[in-house]
Amino acid sequence: MRIAILSRNANLYSTKRLKEAAVHRGHSVDVVDTMHCYMDVTSSRPSVRYMGKALPKYDAVIPRIGASVTFYGTSVVRQFEMMGTFSINESVAISRSRDKLRSLQLLSRKGIGMPRTGFANRPDKIDDLIKNVGGAPVVIKLLEGTQGIGVVLADTQKAAESIIEAFMGLKADILVQEFIKEAGGSDIRCLVVGGKVIAAMKRQAAEGEFRSNLHRGGKATVVRLSPLERKTAVDAAKTMGLNMCGVDLLRSNNGPVVMEVNSSPGLEGIESATGKDVAGMVIEFIEKNAKPNKTRTRGKG
Repeated sequence: MRIAILSRNANLYSTKRLKEAAVHRGHSVDVVDTMHCYMDVTSSRPSVRYMGKALPKYDAVIPRIGASVTFYGTSVVRQFEMMGTFSINESVAISRSRDKLRSLQLLSRKGIGMPRTGFANRPDKIDDLIKNVGGAPVVIKLLEGTQGIGVVLADTQKAAESIIEAFMGLKADILVQEFIKEAGGSDIRCLVVGGKVIAAMKRQAAEGEFRSNLHRGGKATVVRLSPLERKTAVDAAKTMGLNMCGVDLLRSNNGPVVMEVNSSPGLEGIESATGKDVAGMVIEFIEKNAKPNKTRTRGKG
């Protein structure tokens, strides 16, 4: 097979591992910088051009698109879909997952466990917004934040009101969520591929920190999932329409709750924690499913 990995940096761990795994299994692989692609949008012969030439026909593409380039990145993926190329994650599904509010609304519609959440831009009654998610302490998130950036824990009502007012002054869209204290500063990252959890790790926040992101100093260890946790992760991936994703869960007193569904999960932490060849399993899924023109939209909303 001929596979393209859409990535802005060929030296990133995840990009290198996916390429190594594909080459090891006998495939031809090109790493293509998403932002240097440009498109010939025609009804008869759509193409993607790169470095002054039309890119060759690929059997599959693996989008590794950062949140900051979602709009253009999904446009490139959509162009490949128009050309009949199989994408492990389709453009519509990536767009769903990148919009935090949209993804939470879709999960809510499917009855998937999640923290009580409020969404606002300029609420007239900030105290009511906070009360509706259970009161302080609350977690306040910028809608566009990634890797724990733009996520603040407000311990008191006054602190929550001050933070929300500050974000309002920036004209920022925010999410206000109940704080799951019993999670103890940890979460679970489930790596879902093809409707199965192929690996899972527990991430524990550094001392004095409530965000468990590895980029924020969190530590990763292997974890055993309950059947309900496994089902929740699979249902969340299915709701988003994603073939490959990381689903972040918290263990609450009311069962597992989904915090986020990541359409471009990093592989380094989970491969290190579990010792599993996650990249190889991703390539194996592509081998079994990459068929020409298999680009129908999955999921709804």
